Amino acid sequence: MNKTNLRIGVVILVLIAAYLGINREQHTLPKNESSTTISSEIISTVDDSQKIQQAFQQQQKNVQVRASGVVKAILADDHEGSRHQKFILSLQNGLTVLVAHNIDLAPRIENLKKGDVVEFYGEYEYNPKGGVIHWTHHDPQQHHIDGWLKHQGRIYQ
Repeated sequence: MNKTNLRIGVVILVLIAAYLGINREQHTLPKNESSTTISSEIISTVDDSQKIQQAFQQQQKNVQVRASGVVKAILADDHEGSRHQKFILSLQNGLTVLVAHNIDLAPRIENLKKGDVVEFYGEYEYNPKGGVIHWTHHDPQQHHIDGWLKHQGRIYQ
């Protein structure tokens, strides 16, 4: 085996080990750990689109998911109670989900437009239109897993 193939093999093994470690430890990460410490390579390799599809079919809620989608529509902010930036993502499996991102607890995604790709880690909740992704921010009370959004290389938490 030449050095190039060996290096590629090592990189693949490291990524697999990191992916498995993050999945196994996702419920026990310290609440004060910055989301920007999450490797961009790891974020990009995880896609729970099929898990979301199954949760939709089974009308489930409170399902922690990580995936990405293309912005299909940008909606007006919700100003009732906590303020939320709202937009609809089209997932690779064809399902659409509403993202409700709490902008009282996390920065809003500026310059978001149709066609942009947004990665997310949050909680899925069923609705007949495809579902809602929320908890895409840190939890100041430390009772919920911290979520995030990623747009154009920047993480919003």
